[in-house]
Amino acid sequence: MFRTIMPARGRPGRPAATTAALATGLTLLVIGPAVAVAGPPASSGAAPVVTRAALDPALVAGRGADVDFVEQEAENARTTGEIIGPDRSAYTLPAEASGRRAVRLTPGEYVEFVLPSATNAITVRYSIPDAPQGGGITAPLRVAANGKHVRTMTLTSQYSWLYNQYPFSNDPRAGLLHPDWWITECQCVPSATTPFPSISTPFRPTHFYDEQRLLLGRTYRAGDKIRLTAPPGSAAAWTVIDLLDSELVAPPRIRLLAANVLAFGADPTGRRDSADALDRAIAFARRTHLKVYIPPGTYQVNRHIIVDDVTIEGAGNWYTIIKGREVALPTPAPDGSVHTGVGFYGRDAADGGSRNVHLSGFTIAGDVRERIDTDQVNAVGGAMSDSTIDGLYVQHTKAGLWFDGPMRNVRVTNNIIVDQIADALNFHTGVTDSVVAHNFVRNTGDDGLAMWSEKTANARNTFDHNTVQSPTLANGIAIYGGTDTTVSHNLIADPVREGSGIHAGSRFGAEPFTGHLRITNNTTARAGTYELNWNIGLGAIWIFALDRSIDASIQVTGDAYLDSTYNAIMLVSDWPVKDLYSINNVQFRDIRVDGTGTSVVSARSAGSASFANVDARNVGAVGVNNCGSFHFTPAGSEFTLTDLGGNDGGWLAPWLLPNTITCDDRPPVSPPPPPAQW
Repeated sequence: MFRTIMPARGRPGRPAATTAALATGLTLLVIGPAVAVAGPPASSGAAPVVTRAALDPALVAGRGADVDFVEQEAENARTTGEIIGPDRSAYTLPAEASGRRAVRLTPGEYVEFVLPSATNAITVRYSIPDAPQGGGITAPLRVAANGKHVRTMTLTSQYSWLYNQYPFSNDPRAGLLHPDWWITECQCVPSATTPFPSISTPFRPTHFYDEQRLLLGRTYRAGDKIRLTAPPGSAAAWTVIDLLDSELVAPPRIRLLAANVLAFGADPTGRRDSADALDRAIAFARRTHLKVYIPPGTYQVNRHIIVDDVTIEGAGNWYTIIKGREVALPTPAPDGSVHTGVGFYGRDAADGGSRNVHLSGFTIAGDVRERIDTDQVNAVGGAMSDSTIDGLYVQHTKAGLWFDGPMRNVRVTNNIIVDQIADALNFHTGVTDSVVAHNFVRNTGDDGLAMWSEKTANARNTFDHNTVQSPTLANGIAIYGGTDTTVSHNLIADPVREGSGIHAGSRFGAEPFTGHLRITNNTTARAGTYELNWNIGLGAIWIFALDRSIDASIQVTGDAYLDSTYNAIMLVSDWPVKDLYSINNVQFRDIRVDGTGTSVVSARSAGSASFANVDARNVGAVGVNNCGSFHFTPAGSEFTLTDLGGNDGGWLAPWLLPNTITCDDRPPVSPPPPPAQW
């Protein structure tokens, strides 16, 4: 979600603890209220420990994307390095790691994984320090299999390490971007404070991680060992390894009857720009009713490729790589862009949009290192009706897929979208009858998957069986207004700040929620984050009335909220509008809550909700933290809870009903034990 407004200020409170170390040093960064997190013990490495979102796969069966790779957390592998974490405090390396733990290597140290299945390709998620003045460094990482050197990867921090306030800076030395914004660190508006508060730099470092893929050149068997070593003499004072994904990649796909881009002058070595060759191949394919085929290779493309009524296939996203530089425009474009870069774009909706576009089987690798919200430097964009996006790998663009409607009937399936400056995917303005399913998202700089009904409502869309991990800002899945929306069977883990797992928000000028919003059979893990601007904890799922009341039919059914840092469920309106807007008639049914740092339900709004068969255990505070709209009337809270039966675990005791005031604005956190089978 692109944020172009000043963060709203919450109720004043106690200053958060603030300490920082230079991004280029060895010390972990710690800012904000630290929360201890329980986790499984590290393994000796004698047998592989396979996880999904750092959880036992049995806990998330049937949830999230079906993927071809297997996840192994570094903290469960054999290592001579140091396990860091657990920690969920924003601006720390563990907080942005999968499972909130990782392994830090100094030069000469290693982490070694035992392969759980046949493998010929790996993905390493890592972090190395920034350069002292920003801009990143490179450093080697040796890869060995069964004790024999395979290759030395060249890691980079050029696409990580952002600082400061939204929309962030690449300069670790920069002062406040918005001294007129309220900040938690001093509980003040710095420009309105005398004397001006002292703000340490680097201020709010974030977005630490990147990932890199490697074809191993041969297939290794289950039980073989992959060792990652930070070699002596490395330019990186430390190398943090978060996880290893291992995969058996199929051979390249060959398409003989097609418009092969090589025939039109494309360069598979990446030395020459191939954009014009792709244009020629697309034009020929449209005339001859053929598909466009892009064989294995790396193709340099530094601008948008406009697509309409065309099918473009690669040899597989491990083999066909479309890679481009970010290019400064001589004058700003009509849409406000000051850069262009690699991307496949449908025609603008105002010009009729595109239709019948089918993209599959290739990588789009951008070069975006800063957030400029007016820039159209997304991997896929524009309007594409009756279209499919399948099997892409997308990295280092601003937003992976940003669709500007009106448009209809797009299917986005089986893609991997990682290391974005902003969202992985956003249905923006009048997108209808569309599905996003079985996509894997990791390390976005804003909402993982979003629907934003700005000006024109989205309608009848579904997010189903997707995995979203470690968004460094905002939410895993966010719905901003719209009609008849479904969010089902998704897995969301490890949001860091200013958002949480699943979010329904009346905000950002969105059209109202109408019809139904069905949130069904999803799992969140280690969500329920700390909201920086309000200085409070959110829910793993949170519903927010900012621009207007929410009174559509919201049905939350079959969800599991595991190991929530603060609350499992939150219903909230912003302080300045708390007497204007309410949240009404939300229905929670067949929910399991396993572990909360504070409450099961936090109500900070007027309105109502009903609960049936909501089972909870390992609850850290009172089951319901009911503040209503903070008037504390003799009649009770302005928020009413209805018990429809079957709510086990003692969290919804009779004395809490229907609207007992139990308001503790910032309750202490009691970290829960790790989640387990129910």
